[in-house]
Amino acid sequence: MNDADARMDRLRRAARYRYEQLQDREVERGTLDPDEVRREREARPALLARDVGRHARALIEDAERRGVFEGNPYHGKPLPGNDGHHDPDWWIKAKIEREEITGIAPPALALRTEDAELDDHLDALSVEDDVRSVLVDFNARVKEARRQLLGGPPVVTPMRDVDTEVERWRQRRAVQRDADERAAAARADADRPRRWWHRRR
Repeated sequence: MNDADARMDRLRRAARYRYEQLQDREVERGTLDPDEVRREREARPALLARDVGRHARALIEDAERRGVFEGNPYHGKPLPGNDGHHDPDWWIKAKIEREEITGIAPPALALRTEDAELDDHLDALSVEDDVRSVLVDFNARVKEARRQLLGGPPVVTPMRDVDTEVERWRQRRAVQRDADERAAAARADADRPRRWWHRRR
């Protein structure tokens, strides 16, 4: 709500208060029927709701005329995550997903995600000592998360045997190196110019 809207809202409330004070005085004098005043005040929230709805529709129609909604990716589609159930944390979940925020999940979930991506992370390393240090750090964090009693889901991520994982890393690197060499040889063969007597007719 901007300053102008807030000012109008204050003026509206002040006018409604003065009007109700005048009504109360007229009821005390006997010039107004108290039941009629009571019925009017009870009906006022419904009238205000109708006015708010009418005002909101008018604002939307005005924005459509000005082209504010053009290019909206959700035009004519249901809003994502709106399955009819109220989730009080919808906004923080949407922000985490939209901005790809990491590192705030419970340790059990964070370690499970890291475990699933650990082989790819190790394959990006080229030095065996770096691989060993990453595995040692991962195991230490798994052990620490199992010791902590902070609530949340239990830690079911297994620790990794460092020597076994290093051997698997070496094997994957050898397979990748062979594949790269074969691809390089195939590219070199394709780029080599053919002699005229080997050309296809």
